[in-house]
Amino acid sequence: MQLNQQGFTLLETLIAMALSSIVLLGAGRLFPVLQRAVLQQYQKETLQESLWQLAFSLGKQLQRAGYCHGTCQGEGLVLRKEGECVLLQWDSNSNGRWEPSGHTETELAGFRLNSNNLEALRGATSCEGNGWEKISDPATMNIQKFTVTRMARQSLPPLLVIELAAAFKKEQNPVSLRHIVVGYNL
Repeated sequence: MQLNQQGFTLLETLIAMALSSIVLLGAGRLFPVLQRAVLQQYQKETLQESLWQLAFSLGKQLQRAGYCHGTCQGEGLVLRKEGECVLLQWDSNSNGRWEPSGHTETELAGFRLNSNNLEALRGATSCEGNGWEKISDPATMNIQKFTVTRMARQSLPPLLVIELAAAFKKEQNPVSLRHIVVGYNL
C-alpha cells in the first residue's frame, strides 16, 4: 500500500514566508500605535479621576459653608476673583460661633487657583498671601480652570457650580468637569 504524500514546494514556502513577513511587519507597526493610544486613554482617565476627587472634596466643603449651631457673625461663603477664589466658614464644633483666623481650631477655609495649581488654606481671610498648600499635584497636572459660581433659586438654597479643567504637564488637551452641589446653609 503506497501513500501518496506530497509536501509544499519551495515556491509555496517562499510565498507563505513573504506573506507572513508582511503581516508581522504590519503588526509590528500597529502595536506601538495601539500601545500609545491605550496609554493616553489611561492617563486621561487618571486625570479625570483626580479632578473628580478634587471636585467632590470641594463640593463637600461648599455644602458645609454657612452652617452655624447658634448665632454666627459674617458670611458663610464669599466668592472672589470671578469665582477663582472661595472663602468659607462653618461651625465644625457646633459651639454656635465661627472660630476666627488666629484661633487654634479656626473654622475658616479658602480655595484658590494660583499658577496652574489648586491651593487651600485653613484660616484664610483673603485670597492673597503665603502659606497656601497645593491640593493638586503640580508635578503631573496643570489646573487651567477653577471657578465656583453661585446660582440663586427662589425660596430654595442656592446651587454652587464647581468647574475644573486640567491637562497633563506635557499635553494641551484639557479634561474638564462640572459638579453642582446645594448650599444648604447659605
